[in-house]
Amino acid sequence: MDIPLLIKNQNSSCCAPVSTSINSCCSPAEGTQNESLPKESSIKLNKTYPVAIIGAGPVGLAAAAHLSLAGEAFILLEKGSEVAENIKSWQHVRLFSPWQYNVDKAAKQLLLKSGWTMPEESILPTGQEIRAMYLQPLANLPEIKPFISFNTTVVGISKKNHDKMKSASRDSAPFVLYTEQNGKTERIFASAVIDATGTWATPNPVHAENVWTSAEQKLGDKIFYGIPNVKSLNDRYKGKRVAVIGGGHSAINTILELEKLEDVEIIWVLRKKRVEEAYGGEEKDALAARGELGSRIHTLVNEGKIKVFTPFYIEELTQTSDGIIIKGDGPTGEHQLPAVDEIIANTGSRPDFSLLKEIRLSIDSTVESVEALAPLIDPNEHSCGTVRPHGELELRHPESGFYIVGMKSYGRAPTFLMATGYEQVRSIVAYLTGDLEAARKVELNLPETGVCSLDLNSNNNSNCC
Repeated sequence: MDIPLLIKNQNSSCCAPVSTSINSCCSPAEGTQNESLPKESSIKLNKTYPVAIIGAGPVGLAAAAHLSLAGEAFILLEKGSEVAENIKSWQHVRLFSPWQYNVDKAAKQLLLKSGWTMPEESILPTGQEIRAMYLQPLANLPEIKPFISFNTTVVGISKKNHDKMKSASRDSAPFVLYTEQNGKTERIFASAVIDATGTWATPNPVHAENVWTSAEQKLGDKIFYGIPNVKSLNDRYKGKRVAVIGGGHSAINTILELEKLEDVEIIWVLRKKRVEEAYGGEEKDALAARGELGSRIHTLVNEGKIKVFTPFYIEELTQTSDGIIIKGDGPTGEHQLPAVDEIIANTGSRPDFSLLKEIRLSIDSTVESVEALAPLIDPNEHSCGTVRPHGELELRHPESGFYIVGMKSYGRAPTFLMATGYEQVRSIVAYLTGDLEAARKVELNLPETGVCSLDLNSNNNSNCC
């Protein structure tokens, strides 16, 4: 999975920044956007109960900041013992986008009022710096800290005295969240629910058909899902043959880190037709840091320091005395890769809906995103990943007052931007607090190369979204 990012593009193209008032090939004609979606009046929150936010990551904390500024009661439920627990697993990674695009506006307003100093906007932060310099200070603000409940796992959400089948008086019933903390189960009531739990903790398997097998699960101690901190895992990988699986920037980051270790043999397994597709724009990339990744990996491949297998579709993993045998479908048919000691999987992630079984959802059957978003973000249709502005209206579910935001709202699509999540919660909070005009005025500037896996060295523009 690629780390969320956002940049600003100065170039005009069919995939250039769009807003609700701009007519382009990546935005609907003026006056036609969202015509198929309902436009009823604002929801009336039951002031007896707070708005419940699940997940204290960047988007969940942004929701808390917006609710605080709006004077609305909220509770923020976090499974971990600290904010942004998921970021800790990739805190050693440097983002492609500078500080100016990684801080929510409402959060910034609250922080500045407390005497916080905004980091230099042009600097590229690491995940650790995002946590330490932004998210932790935000969570410690008096407007937010008293309302965070750590070590609290939400195991299920429903409506009070209603199961999923019961419709009578459903909209007027408060939400009930079943939580577990220190071995004790409690019920928390809420007027609305914002699910910002993300997808990072639920990675995809390595098999081409995306199915978990017992063989892969048994190899759990030999497979790392995500971007490992190679420095802290030097003993694990030094002197080993390691297979890195995935064709995105996370895989490239992983390989570049592994290459720094002594005596490591790297096998790169991709599903792309050509390895060149993974290089991106290189020197033409609008994000210099990301372009440099493509150039560096290109050089390593040309120098023969990485053995590449692509396209390769993994069908079977087997542990032998020689190592892990990876079998699959290669360019010439069935093929077996050299035995490896370790696997690092950068194969994306997927949403977990297990806690939402009693909530009436509108989820796309293909992307597993919020249904109204699927046509905008489906990678089968949008090769450049450009997303039209969207907010509360597109994020609605049949369950009034319930929203999935952030990376989880995008399902399996790999094109989520941190700033997209900030705009999502801004629009939702505006709607929940009765400001329909602000809720509908959704603005999001996306660059041509902001989330794309485009080969920018090509002059072929036929993939315009």
